[in-house]
Amino acid sequence: MPLLSYDRQGSGPTLVWLHGFTQTRSSAHQFRSILAGTNELLTPDLPGHGSAAQISATLDETADLLARALPDEPVALGGYSFGARVALHLALRHGQRFSRLVLLGASRGIRDSAERAARRQRDEALASRIEAIGTEAFLDEWLAQPLFASLAPDVIERASRSADPRGLANSLRFSGTGTQEWLGPKLHLISVPTLALAGSNDAKFSREAKAIASGVENGALHLVEGAGHAAHLERPEPTARAIASFLLNE
Repeated sequence: MPLLSYDRQGSGPTLVWLHGFTQTRSSAHQFRSILAGTNELLTPDLPGHGSAAQISATLDETADLLARALPDEPVALGGYSFGARVALHLALRHGQRFSRLVLLGASRGIRDSAERAARRQRDEALASRIEAIGTEAFLDEWLAQPLFASLAPDVIERASRSADPRGLANSLRFSGTGTQEWLGPKLHLISVPTLALAGSNDAKFSREAKAIASGVENGALHLVEGAGHAAHLERPEPTARAIASFLLNE
């Protein structure tokens, strides 16, 4: 597989930030701008998205692709939602490459095997719908979910979303939540300082963040007040400041 490419911005200690599903390395412009004030920010396109739309990869394969592409020296690693799930796999497979871990809206996966199989079926149905109706119509439906009810429209943010319907469809097929193994029993293997975040209004992922923070060896929890699932888009400044403070060990 080809190497994944990434953008650089800012200066300071390096933070690799992994975007969510349907996003690209150009997404979260306000959030990235704030973090770039204190860190050198590396933002790759993940498989199925942006410049990597033609790459199809499982979560483990994506982790290995990123490990090949990123600097050899230990850097901080973070991600949102899909990107946070990738970050978990990176930390488990290549933990020695990272100094700190930041997980926003992360999921450990689905514990029950029958529920995982049902989720794979739903993801396949959604992938087929993306291919049938195209990206723009799909994004309208995707962003209309209750998960994003508190997310205000943003023209710049919408323009940064991934445009390739087949890439997004294959991202679901190869690395959707239904394909992910249940990571609960493995969290204790993550020894680097870890910050688990979620929006305080996002009940499901707040519970996940609490479980992750207590499950890793050295975990901390931060709930972003007044935010839903996409806390870094809804409240970019407090989300970025919480992350910057953690990275500075404050």
